[in-house]
Amino acid sequence: MSAASPRALLRQVPERPGVYRLLDGEGTVLYVGKAVNLRRRLASYFRSSGLGPRQQALMARVRDLAWTVTRNEAEALILEHDLIKAHRPRYNVLLRDDKSYPSIAATLGHPFPRLAFHRGPRQPGVRYFGPYPSAGAVRETLGLLQKLFQVRSCEDSYFRNRTRPCLQHQIRRCSAPCVGLIEPERYREDVRHALLFLEGRSQEVVEELVRRMEQAAAALAFEQAARYRDQIAALRRIQAGHLMASGAADVDVVAAAAESGQGCLALFVVRGGRVLGVRTLFPRQAREAGPSELLAAFLTQHYLAQEPPPEIVLSHPVEEQELLERALSERAGRRVSLGHAARGERARWLELALANAREALRARLVGGKALAGRLRALQEALGLEEPLERLECFDVSHTQGEEAVASCVVLGPEGFLKEEYRRFNIRHGTPGDDYGALEEALRRRYARQRQEGGRLPDLLLIDGGKGQVARALEVLKVLQIQDLPVLGVAKGPGRRPGLERLFLSGRGAPLILPETSPALRLVQQVRDEAHRFAVAGHRRRREGRRRRSPLEGIPGLGPKRRRLLLSHCGGLQEVARAGVEDLARIPGISRTLAQRIYDALHARGGNSR
Repeated sequence: MSAASPRALLRQVPERPGVYRLLDGEGTVLYVGKAVNLRRRLASYFRSSGLGPRQQALMARVRDLAWTVTRNEAEALILEHDLIKAHRPRYNVLLRDDKSYPSIAATLGHPFPRLAFHRGPRQPGVRYFGPYPSAGAVRETLGLLQKLFQVRSCEDSYFRNRTRPCLQHQIRRCSAPCVGLIEPERYREDVRHALLFLEGRSQEVVEELVRRMEQAAAALAFEQAARYRDQIAALRRIQAGHLMASGAADVDVVAAAAESGQGCLALFVVRGGRVLGVRTLFPRQAREAGPSELLAAFLTQHYLAQEPPPEIVLSHPVEEQELLERALSERAGRRVSLGHAARGERARWLELALANAREALRARLVGGKALAGRLRALQEALGLEEPLERLECFDVSHTQGEEAVASCVVLGPEGFLKEEYRRFNIRHGTPGDDYGALEEALRRRYARQRQEGGRLPDLLLIDGGKGQVARALEVLKVLQIQDLPVLGVAKGPGRRPGLERLFLSGRGAPLILPETSPALRLVQQVRDEAHRFAVAGHRRRREGRRRRSPLEGIPGLGPKRRRLLLSHCGGLQEVARAGVEDLARIPGISRTLAQRIYDALHARGGNSR
């Protein structure tokens, strides 16, 4: 429910548990909260005194209310999480990194299971280990498993089509079950040992391998005994070189630090008794959130989207701890405990996580002060009324018009937001038409932003001059995006840095800033980052095109017929030398298709590489 006058609505708000939304005059959700008693909680926002600066700034913009009644507090907690994720309100504490965390997937339903990197929804029949704090931690663990147990990680389609061992077998990272170089029983034994290792039971693996080594030596199977010996030695090196927990513990340690209106969270992950590493997160907040509030927001936004471990250790106490435990336990289908009074091993982990959070926040604040000054300098230099909190910059890269790629980089108050970068492979228009490429990239970017309710920048930068600015304004007009200033960054005489001319929409004459201006340095930094990102994407696209076989893309010549053609002729060069009649005699290749193949190859100038 909602109404135009928030204060007048209070008498209609029920005294029941639920979730409320505070909205501005355009219906944008500013804040989402939960309450045991909706009327009492909402009435607290309309007090004449006692509100903090953050609440005062929020209420100055509130023009409407909405609420949803729930059956209990746990249901309200889950609904609050869903609404925050959907609306991403400005005045809520928001996790910037809401992607699913990676894990290791074991496809145990396959005759020869694989262990592979996984991110996303979980599939039936697959066992998962994690989540891990980062993709790097997953890759490191998979590398260890391949060294120790030589379990495959390749895709099933690749596995089915092998006729000889691949490079992984040659470097002793896979036992090549694809071509029968290992018995199924022995391979399954290796898989079982790998799973025990992932469960934190590496000592059990060592003890079993010792027994098997002794049995093999007694049976005079010295080659097999040597293999067990090498595995044991490698496992012991890993045990000595990695921080291990006593027992097969699954624990997350979460520490929060707050200072100068910014906050940092450090997530310390232990799975199967093995410490997987620390990940730092910087939530978006509208100032003044303390460590306890940051932790509460993290617990709901993270663990209602990710499966929580049985135990979560916190650096600070949180409100409604029992409610959070109940909701997380329901989410996991088992008991989940929260606590902040840690001892022994867990106290050491908590100390490490807290030190990481404080150090990361200190580094962010040191860099952030300089960036904040440059953003203010740019705002003043351009004469803009609104503060600059988000900049987006576009650039286009190509080689003589071919394989054009446009980039979009994003800068916020805390620095470059690389998770929000985007590249656009230019699909339409005339090769070499930079205006058309820019138009396509802007249209695709902001049409989607409008459709999904994404945040628009406070300033749009374009690598180019007055013409590019005019084309950008045309796109924004078609998309009905108003009052978005566009700044063209044109290179100066001799393309020398420091002589750039800045074309701001709505102004005729270009602006030339002093070479030492912090505003100009910020513009150069963002422009150069967009150029770097565009060039990297263009090179990748160009190399991918070069690696393509000239047989790909020929209508009627799918993967199966390509393999048949190459096998029959003995390679691509022989296919290029063959005439139409020769090609048509190959089983499965009609004369029409043979002519098509001949024309495609010879239209390329006879290049068969």
